[in-house]
Amino acid sequence: MTKEELKLQALAYHRDGKPGKITVNASKPCDTGAELALAYTPGVAQPCLEIKENPAAVWEYTSRGNLVAVVSDGTAVLGLGNIGPEAGLPVMEGKAVLFKRFADIDSIPLCLGKVFNDKGRSDAAKIIETVERLEPTFGGINLEDIGAPACFEIEQTLKKRMNIPVFHDDQHGTAIISLAAILNALKLTGRKIEECRFVVNGAGAAGISCSRFYITAGAKRENFILCDSKGVIHKGRTDLNPEKAEFAADTDARTLADAMKGADIFLGFSAPNCVTAEMVKSMAPSPIIFAMANPVPEIFPDVALAAGAAIVGTGRSDYPNQINNVLGFPGIFRGALDVRARDINEAMKLAASAALAELATEAVPADVKAQLAEAYPDDAKAGMFDGEPGKININCVIPKPFDPRVVPRVARYVAEAAMKSGVAQLEIADLDAYEKSVADRVRK
Repeated sequence: MTKEELKLQALAYHRDGKPGKITVNASKPCDTGAELALAYTPGVAQPCLEIKENPAAVWEYTSRGNLVAVVSDGTAVLGLGNIGPEAGLPVMEGKAVLFKRFADIDSIPLCLGKVFNDKGRSDAAKIIETVERLEPTFGGINLEDIGAPACFEIEQTLKKRMNIPVFHDDQHGTAIISLAAILNALKLTGRKIEECRFVVNGAGAAGISCSRFYITAGAKRENFILCDSKGVIHKGRTDLNPEKAEFAADTDARTLADAMKGADIFLGFSAPNCVTAEMVKSMAPSPIIFAMANPVPEIFPDVALAAGAAIVGTGRSDYPNQINNVLGFPGIFRGALDVRARDINEAMKLAASAALAELATEAVPADVKAQLAEAYPDDAKAGMFDGEPGKININCVIPKPFDPRVVPRVARYVAEAAMKSGVAQLEIADLDAYEKSVADRVRK
């Protein structure tokens, strides 16, 4: 498909019929006078009074327990940059579609205007003030496409002030999915995470948060070199914000090419075609490459593999090992909502990574294989889903988004971690039954 054909199809998809991609459907019938009296006046007064007497009853009588706000100001839309809230709305509608399709979670896109500073960037205080007032309506907040460095302050402040999960997917979604891929890539190449040298190109929300998360998982901070558009982030630089300064390295390396020499793992959140075959050849033997710039990666998989890379992933669906956030946020919020978690903490995020890594090592049941073959016919023909238990396919170190096992498994692990770490307000006694119930719910 050419770029022009894709453009025309995408515009028609969003425009034709009812404009946009989402709608609101009633979950109860309202077809008779009696049902109208229950849905609205006078019957609606009864749950209102119940909630007034017992505020926790809001979870029993309203949709709040399955409702997530997808909040953005449009200042850092993936691949497009600072395009504003109106232009960012199709992306947030798309996020709502994915929440519903993959996890049966209802969500509402909220694109915020008049929350910018005099440079047209995110004003953290304005966004914080707006979002924290949404708490009575929603069971969770998914922050999306908000520019760095304001996004760090916004999320951390809201997590402290709100008693529902606040999750910035651009930071943590990518971190969770990529860690799952890294864990399996380490197994395939015989490495230990604490011994690996990391080079991260791109020091925005994703690059910083991924680096922090890998350290939580066992990587050593001193083994990281981060680069931004000006080169290596080193201790001699005086132009660093606090988040970048956290990763300022004591190194003589000044360019990306310098940094990659001898490195085990490269992660890109940056610009197209900025990594060459020569850079890959300069890395440690059998390096791991996750080039996640979209739509054009830092290096294409065929070039990286020819240069000696052992495992390669990108952010694209037309190459193996796609780092796709849809593997994470639907199941993460499903698990968090189902135990009414007050937060999505580090234990829950690590659990999500573990769930995804585990699935990639399991044999694919026949019924799941049939679904995957329909969704990914070329991959099925190539034998990608024919692995044996305990064996990881180098082209499938993480599951595919349309694998029906993903959301139930992630939800189970996240819910269990929430209960164990003390942020859950509800208990699930039988996790096997819970995982099956999520699978049944999504299938319906």
